[in-house]
Amino acid sequence: MTQIAHANDHAAVDTDQPILRAHDLKTHFPVRGGLFGRGSGGVVKAVDGVSFDIAPGEVFGVVGESGSGKTTLGRTLVNLIPPTSGELSYRGIDLMTLNARSMRALRREMSVIFQDPNASLNPAMTIAEGVGHPLRIHNLVNSRTESRREVASMLDRVGLSPPESFLDRFPDELSGGQKQRLVIARALITRPKLVIADEPVAALDMSVRARVLKLMLELKAELNLTYILITHDLATARFMCDRIGILYLGKFVEQGPAKMLFDDPKHPYTRALLDAIPLPEAGRRHRQKTLPRGEIPDAIRPPAGCRFHPRCARAFEACGWEGRDLLEAIEVRWAEVEPATYERERALVGRLDRVEVGREQVRFIHTDADALAEWLCDVGPELANGVFSGVASVRVESGGVVVTFRAASEPAMQDVAGRSVACHLYGVVALADGGDVGIPDGSTPPG
Repeated sequence: MTQIAHANDHAAVDTDQPILRAHDLKTHFPVRGGLFGRGSGGVVKAVDGVSFDIAPGEVFGVVGESGSGKTTLGRTLVNLIPPTSGELSYRGIDLMTLNARSMRALRREMSVIFQDPNASLNPAMTIAEGVGHPLRIHNLVNSRTESRREVASMLDRVGLSPPESFLDRFPDELSGGQKQRLVIARALITRPKLVIADEPVAALDMSVRARVLKLMLELKAELNLTYILITHDLATARFMCDRIGILYLGKFVEQGPAKMLFDDPKHPYTRALLDAIPLPEAGRRHRQKTLPRGEIPDAIRPPAGCRFHPRCARAFEACGWEGRDLLEAIEVRWAEVEPATYERERALVGRLDRVEVGREQVRFIHTDADALAEWLCDVGPELANGVFSGVASVRVESGGVVVTFRAASEPAMQDVAGRSVACHLYGVVALADGGDVGIPDGSTPPG
């Protein structure tokens, strides 16, 4: 019996307790600006208040578009990127308090399957050396012979047979699917309990993806693994996951059992992601879709209130409209109206790059302020996205017009039909640190 057989003989896991727990977890990155990086350019809020539990043996999916913070979250969970604040524990161990040495010892139980196998594998190492490298790092083998034996056993488990024919080859000699199997073998070689799989099949051909995912599920059952699956592909998440968290701009907007989220999504963003999946069935081909507008915003300056509101077809006054939303809506209007209408309105409003834009106010500098204010009040309700529903007042001041927006409230998670949803459509409930909790005056969810 080798050391590997004993490497994972830690205290038994209490299956009634989460194997991983995160509460209000944040990972922020300062952005340096100015000449030679001097001065502050703000903060990128890549992960900005994430909370969830994962039970032993579960497959938990983290789903979202590129830029939503999925990869940063995955690396934060294993302390490859130190969290800024919050709570994070693994099997009851507080990861926030561990030093590098303690965390290194724990990482043999917490492995990562990285997205790109070409970047994950050292082309100068043979397969025996590359896959066996974690064994030597964690002192789990005593000799090269023992390491090769363990690597051969794991290669056989991931379907690279006969394993002896792979040991002395180099990664570049293998196909894409075989390389991904190597990455899986290396992640599992230390017999981990928790595996973070970051887009594990994104770099593979469609014909290979299903086989690799099936392999991962077989290994999960065989080795009693717990997975966190990070993906932008909802089809992959549906195939693999027990529960799913929909991540948007560093926060979960919906979280619950996978079947519930697919059969009856409650958050408009979840619905939009599902609507973006092409369906070949004749009966569903012409279904009504609510695809999100535009792209995911900059994490340095997230939108006020609900972070999804600028792209949401169901946004209303409580969702957090702000100054930049008004200017964007005017630009959308001008792209759609007749040229004569554009020229007339453009002359009235003036150049948009000269408008003073803040989060709660927009100041238009104009000599004919009364005419401009009248135009804003007449056209405002027709602007895209319902942005004018968030306007509290339009008033004429010396030299211009000031548009003031209602205070924004970021939605808190609330229980909706068996899952957690952060959306004002189910009652305007603000985060504890984001203002008053309750339904503001006049804020009624549409339809």
